[in-house]
Amino acid sequence: MSQLSFRVDPGSAVVNVIANGKIVPLSPLWLRERCQDKEYLDSKTQQRLFDPHTLDPNIQVLSAEQVDDTRVRVEFSDGYAGDYSILAIAPDFDFDDGLPSPKAWTSDLDTGKIKFSYPSLDSKAVLFKAIETYLEYGALILTDVPTERESILQVAETFGHVRVTNFGKYFDVMSRPDSNDLAYRPVRLGPHTDNPYRDPVPGIQLLHCLVNETSGGYSTLVDSLSVIRKLAEEDPRGVELLSQISVKFRFVDGDTELIERRPMIELDHQGRPTGVHYSPRLDYLPLLDDATTVAFHKARQRLGELFSAPSYELYFRLQAGELMMFDNNRVLHGRTSFNPNEGLRHLQGCYIDLDGPRGRYLSLKRTAAL
Repeated sequence: MSQLSFRVDPGSAVVNVIANGKIVPLSPLWLRERCQDKEYLDSKTQQRLFDPHTLDPNIQVLSAEQVDDTRVRVEFSDGYAGDYSILAIAPDFDFDDGLPSPKAWTSDLDTGKIKFSYPSLDSKAVLFKAIETYLEYGALILTDVPTERESILQVAETFGHVRVTNFGKYFDVMSRPDSNDLAYRPVRLGPHTDNPYRDPVPGIQLLHCLVNETSGGYSTLVDSLSVIRKLAEEDPRGVELLSQISVKFRFVDGDTELIERRPMIELDHQGRPTGVHYSPRLDYLPLLDDATTVAFHKARQRLGELFSAPSYELYFRLQAGELMMFDNNRVLHGRTSFNPNEGLRHLQGCYIDLDGPRGRYLSLKRTAAL
């Protein structure tokens, strides 16, 4: 976040903030809503003690006095007067909300950058670094994880709360010919995201290797941010279509039918790509005119080609006692086929919500600053 300072010109009642060399005038209503006095804001919870929806929409600043670069005193037309600290409003100028910026990557990413020993996470400093790394790269590999069944649940609780689905608290990934999902068969799985048919989509997936006695079954990860960037260079209109038009995703088994419609490319509140909802086994072209359908399909087709390109694919073997955790929107995962006759390949998986690591990161960051 950039350095911020207040600026009030002599004789003016306009409060400005200087951010990145730009002068940003603050709306009186916006400023009044952010009053910091103890009768208006609970210091412990940071929750308001008044209803800002009742403020006069035509409220005005009657006077503004700049105490220094970091503090101003403001008097409003509704009778309130108070001091404002630049630190109190600084978070509103940070569109990443105090989180590290994503670092897009391709196949040349050194997996050592995203690898941590699970026991080392007992240190808050190491845990903070691990979560920061995950937030930057969208993926993490943990080593030295106990190989007892359900150990994954303890790991998951380190970062957030387990999301229960129709698959249960966790699921076993091993060859089962009669299974309700291709993930439980020994076939190759191309890059995809999980559960795009669910609302909300599970934000983070963990996969823990208990046994891997086969020569195949290599894991693959692809950073959608790098792929979307490339597609935007080639076909900006295609990216626009994929981020604005919803497609239908559908899952069916004997007990469940789940349907959801959402765009294939997900954008944040700033219009920046944050990830994708991508599973060619589950999506259906939307009903559009023929020209738009063709343009949409070409963009979808090229997106899939890029996802499968070796230059974007991180390829590695997950060993017993290793666990990978990845952003299920940003990072696509897959695997090569394997022969179950060679031996046992048994992974366990579970989901947690996106806000788990984010909240833990901000909490650790705040307590470290105290």
